[in-house]
Amino acid sequence: EIIIPDSVTSIGESAFRGCKSLTEIIIPDSVTTIGNHAFHACNSLAEIVISNSVISIGDYAFHFCDLLTEIIIPDSVISIGDYAFASCILLTHVTLGNGITSIGNSAFYYCSSLTEIIIPDSVTSIGNGAFSDCASLSKAIIGNGITSINDNTFKSCALREIIIPNSVTSIGNGAFYWCTSLTEIVIPNSVTSIGNGAFSGCALTKIIIPDSVTFLGDSAFSYCSSLEEIVLPDSITSLGDSAFSYCRSLNRVITGNGVTSITDDAFYYCDSLTSLSIGNGVTFIDDNAFYYCNALREIQVSENNSAYQSIDGVLYSKDGTLLHT
Repeated sequence: EIIIPDSVTSIGESAFRGCKSLTEIIIPDSVTTIGNHAFHACNSLAEIVISNSVISIGDYAFHFCDLLTEIIIPDSVISIGDYAFASCILLTHVTLGNGITSIGNSAFYYCSSLTEIIIPDSVTSIGNGAFSDCASLSKAIIGNGITSINDNTFKSCALREIIIPNSVTSIGNGAFYWCTSLTEIVIPNSVTSIGNGAFSGCALTKIIIPDSVTFLGDSAFSYCSSLEEIVLPDSITSLGDSAFSYCRSLNRVITGNGVTSITDDAFYYCDSLTSLSIGNGVTFIDDNAFYYCNALREIQVSENNSAYQSIDGVLYSKDGTLLHT
């Protein structure tokens, strides 16, 4: 047990680190900062009250507080540091105050009991991996202050519902990687880029890529084994390697007129793919682009395409070379 007097204005780095029998702490209204590692590995800490005077919570501040089940971040808090609540494995409920502007890298990493998170509009920055490996996290609402969903933000979560606001312009590498319960997502028209592996391994059955997207990264939708159809808008000029590899339910693909090349392994092992439509911008198709697409029976090529042609559903180059039977 510890009673912190009102005269204390800050809790310094590692102040109570490793106090394994500390069960409860009340932080008085005089305290404005909680330092790095302040309560790191306080394994018995089950309850903490953060006062309305606190403006910052440092890196690893409550890392490995195994028994902490609920945390209320007051409106006074502006920033939450890297790994601040990481590996709080019994943390089921988090309330984020309306004053927060930044959530650090891996701030809630491996909070495996956390089921829902609402990110207020005040937040403008969410660090890499902030909620990664939250295996019970099924719902996330992202506020309108966020412009980028960074790398691995929701990697390996149990997301069934996610709301992405119109403020978001980019979805980072692995942002929703292996969210195996995610069956549907709406990508707003503000998004211009989708990073490497962003939705790899998701349970998506349908995805609409808006006309605003110009870049689709490597393996962006690979291993989405329930995805049945994909339409690439004219805006996409870059299609990453293995972008849709192992999408084994995919049966129809339409490439927009902006795509200039279908790259290495782009549709590798899409063994349910039966119909392919190639836009007029495609001038290069990699040898392995449709490797193991054994069900492909119909190929259509835009009449304005300068490099390829389709004769009775079979793909040829304009010089007559047979490319796919």
